[in-house]
Amino acid sequence: MSYRLNMSKAIQAAGVLLRETPSRRMTKLRLLKLLYIADRESLKNTGRPITGDRVVAMSYGPVLSELYDCIKGTACHLASWQEFFRSEDLDVCMEKSPTTDDLCRYEIETLQRVSRERRDKGEWEIVEETHKFDEWKDPGGTSRPISFKDILKAVGWKDDQAKKILAAAEADAAVDSLFERDF
Repeated sequence: MSYRLNMSKAIQAAGVLLRETPSRRMTKLRLLKLLYIADRESLKNTGRPITGDRVVAMSYGPVLSELYDCIKGTACHLASWQEFFRSEDLDVCMEKSPTTDDLCRYEIETLQRVSRERRDKGEWEIVEETHKFDEWKDPGGTSRPISFKDILKAVGWKDDQAKKILAAAEADAAVDSLFERDF
C-alpha cells in the first residue's frame, strides 16, 4: 500500500463527474470507470492519484475498491457517501452536491476532461478501453489487487521513478496515520 483513500476527495470527485450530466445521475459502472481513469491520468501526470483508493482488477476492468463498496452499500465510509449519493437500480444519483474544496484545479479539470472525452461512448466501450490498460489482467471471475507500482509503470514512469514516488507516498501515509487524519 502506498496511498490512502481520501474519502472527502473521492466524494468530491464523484460530484464533479455527476455534475457533468444534466440528470445528476450515471450508471454505477460508468462512474466507477471514469473515477478510475481520472485517478490513472493523475498518476500519469503527477505521480499521485486523485482519490488514493486501492485498485482491484475485476471482470469489467480496474475498479476503485472502497468506492465500489460505497456504491454497493457495504463500505465503512458509507455514511459519508450516502450524505451525497444514493444508489437506484443500476445508477448512482447525486442527492446533494458536494463542494470541491479539497480538489485542486488540475484534479477538477482532469475529471471534467475524462468525462467530456467519453461523453459519447457507451459504458461498455469504456469497459473495453480499461481492458486495454497494461495494468489490468483478467482475474478470471474474481478480483485481484493492482499495485500502484504496476499502474505507474503502465502509464510510463520508469522503475526507479516509481519507487521514489511510492516511497514519498508511504511517508505521507505514515504522517497522516500519526496525526490520525481521516481521509
